[in-house]
Amino acid sequence: MLFLSVSILTQKQFKMKKVFLAVLAVTMTTSVLTSCKEAQKKATDAAEATQNTLEEAGEDAMDKAKEMGDDAMDKAKEMGDDAMKKGEKAMDSIKGAGEDAMDKAKEMGGDAMDKAKEMGGDAMDKAKEMGDDAMKKGEDAMKKGADKMKKKATDH
Repeated sequence: MLFLSVSILTQKQFKMKKVFLAVLAVTMTTSVLTSCKEAQKKATDAAEATQNTLEEAGEDAMDKAKEMGDDAMDKAKEMGDDAMKKGEKAMDSIKGAGEDAMDKAKEMGGDAMDKAKEMGGDAMDKAKEMGDDAMKKGEDAMKKGADKMKKKATDH
């Protein structure tokens, strides 16, 4: 009996060990499962935080890129406006220079016409004077010739 009681006790202890081990295994499994769930939750939270951070960074980057693009467009527009103003000034200067050149050419042309008229008038006056001189000399020569002929005719 003693053997039987030791055996029973051992069997009870053995069952208790089994129960204890089973409870221990369940506790550890539950603990591991809880840890896994917490780890999963933490991983999910971290992933969401990362996604939010990336979205914010992306939005910030997009806003910054848009702002930089707007600034670049404003600068390009300013430069274009400046170039247009300078171009208009240059055109005005060229137009003014062209008008001055045309006025000077007209003035020079008018002066040349006046000079030509004056020279033409001088040439006409000189030609008339020369013609008058030639006529007078011709008349004088004819008179002399006529006088010589009269004298020859009266001498004979």
